[in-house]
Amino acid sequence: MLVPDLPLRTERLDLRLFTADDFAALHGYQSRADVTRYLYFAPNDEAASREALVRKCARVALRAEGDVLNLALVLRETGAVIGDVLLIWTSVAHRQGEIGYVLHPDHAGHGYATEAAREMLRLGFDELGLHRIVGRLDARNTASARVLERLGMRREAHLRENELVKGEWTDEAVYALLAREWRAGRR
Repeated sequence: MLVPDLPLRTERLDLRLFTADDFAALHGYQSRADVTRYLYFAPNDEAASREALVRKCARVALRAEGDVLNLALVLRETGAVIGDVLLIWTSVAHRQGEIGYVLHPDHAGHGYATEAAREMLRLGFDELGLHRIVGRLDARNTASARVLERLGMRREAHLRENELVKGEWTDEAVYALLAREWRAGRR
């Protein structure tokens, strides 16, 4: 079980729970076609963003298999919510998890996604005691693949046309990192 002591602080970010006040920021990136291009959903209208915010606000801890911890990325310098990051507890028996992240394009290219995702790996390995964490993505999303590679994750699979997303068969890439690799990389 993991109920993190929040906010988590990285070099430039505060990772905290979502609140109702985050609607404008969340809708600001979830409503963009360039953000949702490689995600499972089309750009959100206001109602869909409100539903997404309710889900994100409820994702506060990892108490059981299948739980999701979803945190807002807050740029400490300005206090702006610039994206979100998550950790999913995918298997208790096999001690596995999954990370994910979404960033507003205005803040891309500065290492924020890598910084936030690294903190989620730390939570998963050091606090939850996971053995393996994966990152799954549309194989065309080269920017996201670079984030996972910077984290030290290795590409383990390229699944051909395994998902029908928005009416199109898409390839999926799977990256992974083991706890021992995480510990070795931190030395």
